[in-house]
Amino acid sequence: MNLDGDTTEVSPAETRLQKLKRMTTSDHQHIDDMVMAMAPFENRGNYARFLGLQYVFHRLVKPFYTADDLNALIPELSQRSRFASVCADIADLQCTVPEVQTPIALPEAGMERLGWLYVCEGSSLGAAFLLKAATNIGLDAGFGARHLAGHEDGRGKHWREFVDQVNGLALSEQQEQEVIHGAIAAFDFFRILLIEDQKLAA
Repeated sequence: MNLDGDTTEVSPAETRLQKLKRMTTSDHQHIDDMVMAMAPFENRGNYARFLGLQYVFHRLVKPFYTADDLNALIPELSQRSRFASVCADIADLQCTVPEVQTPIALPEAGMERLGWLYVCEGSSLGAAFLLKAATNIGLDAGFGARHLAGHEDGRGKHWREFVDQVNGLALSEQQEQEVIHGAIAAFDFFRILLIEDQKLAA
């Protein structure tokens, strides 16, 4: 209740990642729609295409997970990378390791990398549905779909820890914008990968 007697509820301030989610919702939905259009769990051939895209993305984002400055801000960040799991999935299915291309420039420093990490970590949270769908083609967290598995501590808990760590960072206004730009760039990057895949599959 306000001191003047007004009983109107005051909404809590929007957190950093709530704002980021709001500003990238349409980008995220577009990517989800494009992925589902691939029908990655209809057969293993389609899944191999999807896995190739995951390999490219996680390979390029891996340096962000191992960056000393980001690990100083986010403890144990290096342990969150799923690139090794993607590689194991490729080995399980004996897929060809795709060539890594960079259709857009990735940041080498700065807070844009946090935006990329937000997209990558968020994809892990949403992978529960994908892991369930993977069983349709004989894959699971122990074979072929390891990178879709949740963390041993729990998928939700692992995500909330990341959210709390990022929300707790003291960033300048410029750095805040860098985070947003990084997230948008990450979605754009994956969209380009999907478009190129569509061209090859046509």
